[in-house]
Amino acid sequence: MFLTGVSFPPDWPVYSETLIKLSVYGVNDGYQQTVSKESNFLGSSSFSVADFLQSKDQQLSLSLRTADDSATVGTVVVSRMKMGEIEDGEVDHITADMHQKCTLVYESSHGRINDKDNGPIMNAVFKNAVCKVYRFQTVDSKGMLVREQMAECTLSFSIPKQLIALYIQEDTCRIQELKDLGELSPHWDNLRKDVISRYDQIIKEYQDTLAELEKLTGPLFKPSCSKGQKYLEFIPINLHTQRMRVTCPRKTDSFYDVVTVGAPAAHSHGFKNGGLQKLLSKYETEKKSTAYQCIYYPPEQAAKAREILCVVSQLQPHISALADQLLQTAHQSPIQPLRDILKSLEEKTEQFVHALKDELVKSALLALHAARPGYISKSQTSAPSSPHPGATEEPHSVCNNVDGSQTPSKESRASPIRSDSIPHHKEYDEEEWDRVWASVAKSLNCVIALVDKLQEQDNNNLEPAPSHTLADVITSHNPVCRDQLGVKVQSLKECVAEVAERARCSVSFVLLQEAACSTAQGLQLQQRRDAVFSQALAALACGFVMRLYAGLEDKAFLRQLHAVGLVAQFESLLSTYSEEIGMLEDMEVGISDLHRVAFRITEAFGNVTCFCPRDRYTVEVPLPHHAFQALPDELRQGKPLHVLPVLFNVGINEQQTIAERFGDISLQERINQKNFEILEGLPCFQTQTDIKELLDTLGQNVVTKKRKNVEILWLAGMICRRINGIRFTSCKSAKDRTSMSVTLEQCSLLRDEHQLNKDYFVRALDCMRSGRLAQGEVAQWDDPEVGSVAINKPASRHFYPIALLLVSSHLLVVWLILSLVFLLAKYQ
Repeated sequence: MFLTGVSFPPDWPVYSETLIKLSVYGVNDGYQQTVSKESNFLGSSSFSVADFLQSKDQQLSLSLRTADDSATVGTVVVSRMKMGEIEDGEVDHITADMHQKCTLVYESSHGRINDKDNGPIMNAVFKNAVCKVYRFQTVDSKGMLVREQMAECTLSFSIPKQLIALYIQEDTCRIQELKDLGELSPHWDNLRKDVISRYDQIIKEYQDTLAELEKLTGPLFKPSCSKGQKYLEFIPINLHTQRMRVTCPRKTDSFYDVVTVGAPAAHSHGFKNGGLQKLLSKYETEKKSTAYQCIYYPPEQAAKAREILCVVSQLQPHISALADQLLQTAHQSPIQPLRDILKSLEEKTEQFVHALKDELVKSALLALHAARPGYISKSQTSAPSSPHPGATEEPHSVCNNVDGSQTPSKESRASPIRSDSIPHHKEYDEEEWDRVWASVAKSLNCVIALVDKLQEQDNNNLEPAPSHTLADVITSHNPVCRDQLGVKVQSLKECVAEVAERARCSVSFVLLQEAACSTAQGLQLQQRRDAVFSQALAALACGFVMRLYAGLEDKAFLRQLHAVGLVAQFESLLSTYSEEIGMLEDMEVGISDLHRVAFRITEAFGNVTCFCPRDRYTVEVPLPHHAFQALPDELRQGKPLHVLPVLFNVGINEQQTIAERFGDISLQERINQKNFEILEGLPCFQTQTDIKELLDTLGQNVVTKKRKNVEILWLAGMICRRINGIRFTSCKSAKDRTSMSVTLEQCSLLRDEHQLNKDYFVRALDCMRSGRLAQGEVAQWDDPEVGSVAINKPASRHFYPIALLLVSSHLLVVWLILSLVFLLAKYQ
C-alpha cells in the first residue's frame, strides 16, 4: 500500500470536476531528487476533487494500475493536507499559520474564465480573471470548497463607444431632419440655425471623445482615480463581475453572481448644484416659466415625438418591402403565400396607423403650417396696433404650452403684448390630415379585396385546368385583377410615404421646439444624462450577459426570460450627504432610463452590440450555434427581452450618520419607496407565496424609520435571487463599501444556503476580507489602485466619533465648525 498527501498548489485551478491523475514511482536508496521514470514507474490512478471531498475522513483509497491498464499492482491511499504541510508534519515557507486561520487553499490570476460548458463564450466578454479558493467547515463537520472569482468585462469600453457612435449618428440625422422641414419664417429659421449649431457642437465633442477612447489600451476598466477625466465620463468606474461557486458533498455546485460598479454619475461635471434629478426638475420648471420664443412641449411629449419618429423610420420601409413582395408573389406563386404576405402587410400597416394616430402629430402639423413664410393669423390682421413699437415685430415672444396656455416672457412682463400673439390655426384645413389617412385605409382595403378576388377566381378555375399550373391559370384568367393589384399596391405605398413624410416633419418640428427651448444648461444636461446612461447600460449589459450564460441550461429561467423578463436590482451604498447626494441623483435617473433598453439574442460569433435612438435601445447578445439552437423558439425568433431596473439605497458610512442625525434623508426614502412600488407591481411574482412574504417584509422596512436599515438591501437582494434577477452593488468607487457588502453577502449565503458552521462565520468573513485589508482600510483586491492610491489614502480626520462629541454640546459645536472648515478647504 502506498500513502500520499494532496494539497492544491497556488498555480493550479481547483474545481469539483477537476480530474487528478496520480502517478507512483519507485525510489531507490540514495535517490532523493531524481529518478528514472522509465525504469521506476509503478502505476497510476485518477480521481476527481468531488470524489475526494465526499470521501470519509478526507481519504481516498485508489487501485493502482499499470501503464497499459492490464493489471492492478497495489493500492494508494490519498489523504488531505493543509497548504504548506508535508507528511512528516514540518511546514515549508508558504506561511501555514495564515492558511490555518483562513483556510485559503488557492489563489491565482490566470486571466481566463473557467466555466466547463460556456468557457469559450464567456472568455470573449470576461477577461483577466482573478481567483481564490477557500475550504470551510459545515455544521456536519464536512468540508466545502468556495471558489471566488473576479473578472474584468470588455463591455466596460465597447458599449460606451457604441453609444457615443449612436449619439453622433442620431444627432447627424436630426440635423438633416431639421433641414428637411423646408422653408420657414425668419423667426423659426433663425431658431433652426441655432439648434443645428448646437447639434454640431455636441457631435464635435462626442467625436473627440470617441477618438480618445479608441487610442486607449491596457486595463478593461476605469479606476476610481480617473473618474474625473472628461474623455472617460462615459466609462463606468471599476466594473467587475464577482462569482462565488460553492462545491459541497452530495450536492450540485451552486453559483452566486454579482456585478460591482461605481455609482453611475457624471464626476467630470461636478455636483455643486446637485445631480440629474434635481437639475432636470429645476430646468423643466425654468423652461416652462421662462420665454424662449418657442412652443413649450413637456418632456413626455418630446419623448413621444422621438418614439413616433423611430416607428416611422422602421415601419415605412417594412411596409414598402411587403407591398413589393405581395405584388411579385401575385405574378408567380399560389394564393396561400399571397395570403400570408397580405396578413403581414395588414399587421404592419395597423401598427403604423396606431403609432401615428396621435393628437401630438396633428397639433404639430398645425403649428408647422403656422410657421411657414407668409402665414398671418386672423388675430394679427384684426388686432389693434400695440402702443409699444416692436411688440408686433416679435410675434413669438410668448412661451406657449401644448395645452394652449401661455406664459409671458421676460420682455412681455416689462411691456404689454397681445396674449394671442401665437398664430391661431383655424385657417389650416384640418380635414386634409383625415383625407390622407382615408386614402391609406382605402388603398389597403382595395388590395385586400383584389387578393380575395384572385383567391375566389383561383378556386373556380382550379378544376377546369388540371394540366396547367395554378400560376398559369391566374395569368391567363386574371390579367385585369393582376394589373389592378399593381396599381393599388403602388397607391398604398405612395399614401404611406406621404403620411410618413408629414408625420416626420411634424414630430421634427416638435423636437425643434424642444431644442430651441433649451439653453446652454439644457445642452450640458443632455450630455450629462448621456454619460450617466452610458455607465448604467454598460453595467446592465455585463450583468445580462453573465446571467444569460449562467442560465443557458435552466429551462425555467429561459421561459421566464421571454415571458416576463428580468429584474435588475441595483444596491447602492451612497450616503445622502455632501456630493454623494448629487451622485445618488445622477444614479437614480441613469437607472430609471434603463427601462428604455431591450435585449435580443442572435446566432453569431461576435461582440455585444447596441443600436436605435436615445429613447429605445436594443442590445444584441450573440450566441454560438449549439447554444442558440437550444433556446426556446421565442428567443430564437428574436423576441425583445425586457429588463426591469430597480434601485435601493442605504447609506452605511460615517457621512450617512451625520445625514441621519443632522441632515436630510428624504431622497433615500423616496427612492426606496418608489422602487418598492415598482417591484411590488409585478403581477407575475404575486402568486409565489415565499416572494409575496418577502415583498411584504420589504414594504414594512421601507416605511420604517430606522437608521441605516440594511434589511432593505438584504430583502431586495434575496427577492432578486429568488426571481432569477441580476444583482449589482455600488458605492462611490466600487471599492471599500462595495467589497465589505459583497463579502458579507457571500458569507451569509454560505451560512443560510450551505450550512456554514456558525462558529466559522467570522473566520470565513475575515478570510475573504484578508486580501482586501491594507493599513486598516478595506481595499478591493481586484483594483490596481490597491497598493498605491487606495492603500495610501489618508484617513478622513475631521469626522470624529459622534458618541464622544455628544457628551458636551460645546464640543459638538466645535466639531461642526472644524468639519465645515475642513470641507471648505477640501472643495476649494
